[in-house]
Amino acid sequence: MGKVKNRWLIAASAVGIHISIGSVYAWSVFTKPLMKEFGWSTSQVSLTFSIAILFLGLSAAFLGHYVEKHGPRKSGMLSAVFFGLGMLGAGLAIQLKSLAFLYVCYGVFGGIGLGVGYITPVSSLVKWFPDRRGLATGLAIMGFGFASLISSPIMARLIESVGIANTFYILGAIYFLLIFGSAQYLSPPPEGWLPAGFKEKQKSGTVKVKKDLAQLTANEAIKTRRFWYLWLMLFINVTCGIAILAVASPMAQEFAKMTPLAAATMVGLLGLFNGLGRIGWASFSDLIGRPNTYTAFFVIQIIAYLLLPTFDHALLFQITLFLILTCYGGGFASIPAFIGDLFGTKQLGAIHGYILTAWSAAGLAGPIFTAWVRDTTQSYVSTLYVFAALCAVALVVSVLIRLDIKRLQKMSQENKKLHATHEHSLEKV
Repeated sequence: MGKVKNRWLIAASAVGIHISIGSVYAWSVFTKPLMKEFGWSTSQVSLTFSIAILFLGLSAAFLGHYVEKHGPRKSGMLSAVFFGLGMLGAGLAIQLKSLAFLYVCYGVFGGIGLGVGYITPVSSLVKWFPDRRGLATGLAIMGFGFASLISSPIMARLIESVGIANTFYILGAIYFLLIFGSAQYLSPPPEGWLPAGFKEKQKSGTVKVKKDLAQLTANEAIKTRRFWYLWLMLFINVTCGIAILAVASPMAQEFAKMTPLAAATMVGLLGLFNGLGRIGWASFSDLIGRPNTYTAFFVIQIIAYLLLPTFDHALLFQITLFLILTCYGGGFASIPAFIGDLFGTKQLGAIHGYILTAWSAAGLAGPIFTAWVRDTTQSYVSTLYVFAALCAVALVVSVLIRLDIKRLQKMSQENKKLHATHEHSLEKV
């Protein structure tokens, strides 16, 4: 057996991939330049982002089995090819002045690269960090959340100095190299590997690792109730979060009477708290457990959505929004570890892929629903009350999943007792 890889470098490689594909969150930087240059409408340009997120979820679901079968290195390289092609193709679409070609390149090809790249490192990370599942996946997924903070100013400068098409070409080449390079170090740990001193700590009782509830394949997992409980919780968390991101600026101006400039600054900071929530909540979930973490998300959000319309004080309003965004980011980052706890690591990447279809669905539902309620009621107040109601539904689901876990644990203990009794009676014979 060769030298075992460094698990922290594996985590760094995962961050490298996620920081590249997470640049999709900075798409809005292209909105005004594209509208100005070609006369396209906001909705025409924004559709590019929606298509990319749709294909992220679809490709994560359909290619999850590819990731499990071929491993993270090959999957990472596939992501590099698709995302790189998507960016370079987007540059060509700009030169050809073709909106349809932009949809195909950035939306479809880029979206496929996003989906494969997103789930590629997660399964391996959970296996490399049996002691800190939440922290490990939180680190990678934090990279996705923080990416827009890093890439937005770079994109804006490049558009100004070299034009839109060349920005896509330059970034396409950089992201391809970064994803392709990061993928080379990724691999699952050797069979039976454990971190140094881990066995000793387990024996002495200083480290307690809960046994996974089951070891299921992806196709077995989707037949369970707890899979759909997880799906629904992620769907509601993302629907509310994405919708808030879409309308944060006008809402701040309507409720807290913030100036457009102050609201824009706040939107930038939302990205920061989205990223901080990913690493913060995911790490915290290692301490308090994943079911408690998800229950906390929905309790916090119910209170926040009910209070937001009453805040006319800018600072209070912003703090509440930042708190909501930490829950939004934390939901993404805690889900892979939750999947590991409930279904084991046998096909974690594929199960994660199936769960991420909730993101695709929410990416379409959230902004459309918010716009419809706003147009119908002429106010964001009703929207926030509906979000509070949705989070109340999710809170009930977070309790139901606990009952399901307890039921399965009880069944498992009873099976063990039966097995032990059977063994004992066989010995007597």
